Amino acid sequence: MNQHNYEERMREVITKRCLNGESIPAVAAEMSIPRSTLYLWVKKAKAAVAEQEQKHLNNKALDPREYFKIKERVVKLEGMLEVLKTASGVIDMPLADKLKILDELYQNEKYSVHLMCEALDVPRGTFYNYINRGKRGNTVAARRREEMRHKIMAIFYDSNQVFGAPKITAILKDQGEVVSRGFVSELMKEMGLVSIRSGAKKQFEDESRKCKNLVKRKFKTDRPNQIWVSDVTYYRFKEKQYFICVIIDLYSRKVVGYKVGFSNNTHLTKETFKMAYESRRPNAGLVFHSDQGGNYRARVFMNYLSARNVTQSFSKPGVPYDNSVMESFFSSMKREELYRGKYRSERELRAAIDKYIQFYNTERPHETLRYKTPQQKEDEFARVATPFENP
Repeated sequence: MNQHNYEERMREVITKRCLNGESIPAVAAEMSIPRSTLYLWVKKAKAAVAEQEQKHLNNKALDPREYFKIKERVVKLEGMLEVLKTASGVIDMPLADKLKILDELYQNEKYSVHLMCEALDVPRGTFYNYINRGKRGNTVAARRREEMRHKIMAIFYDSNQVFGAPKITAILKDQGEVVSRGFVSELMKEMGLVSIRSGAKKQFEDESRKCKNLVKRKFKTDRPNQIWVSDVTYYRFKEKQYFICVIIDLYSRKVVGYKVGFSNNTHLTKETFKMAYESRRPNAGLVFHSDQGGNYRARVFMNYLSARNVTQSFSKPGVPYDNSVMESFFSSMKREELYRGKYRSERELRAAIDKYIQFYNTERPHETLRYKTPQQKEDEFARVATPFENP
């Protein structure tokens, strides 16, 4: 066999491996062939197969089952190629990185799990375990955890802060919940809930001293970037929970930062604050007010604020009036937009949230501002402020 025939034969063998479902990046790496070259070979081979199919159909009636089987195979290969192009360079990635890529593709709902896992050479069971272990915010485990936090808090304050983890666990079990004392105790620590009994009293008082309410329901300031208030709400859409974190400047009631995520965690809170901080660049002395949720009291978040000379202020647990500005905003957003919207996709939902906040900041008059919009209030301050007063 001469050199030309040998090369042709090798190209046919390599291309056939890809057409039979092997990963193109893997084959390219193994055979030291540029990936772009191998994509071209596969494309030509598919074109040749299609041409042969057409000739076969022209010359002979094809069994419908055989035809659809071939068609499904071609569609599958095309889908795998799309996935691989979307996640270029994935063949040498660690499994954890592959799972993150699969997670992003899965949320877009464009490809089937079977197709994506086969393309990236990840067992489907591994990917499903990744989801079900709570690695993603919209999992059943994450939703249950959030629901249990609300139930535990309700029981705790109904008991006048007397019940600890053992009694709360017993009450939850009487209500039909399957929970352990350790799980309840863990969630109570995250929320800063400590029973006022014997030795726990000192711990409770220590926690209270750390979480001072500096705002004390005084929701008016004389300039921007003195006090920001924040909270997180959730909205259920197509069997998923979307958590919306918002930050508002008390001076103008303007939304200065917001993010939508799949989990009410520290990452969401920190990224929302980072967005607001980088946009506004406030001077030292900013007060940041929120509830005492674990996402706001996490050490990584508190250290992040402290490094920027931001002082934290906290509402009393279970007292929504201490952060009524945020409660009012979320009530307006839900009644005026979310509860009225007929969204067909996550993209439409996110776009609607963007549009509403733009409307809220620039077009919606605010009674507290004597029917100015938040942006008008800030523009008014900018016109009269001296250079030293500008935030």
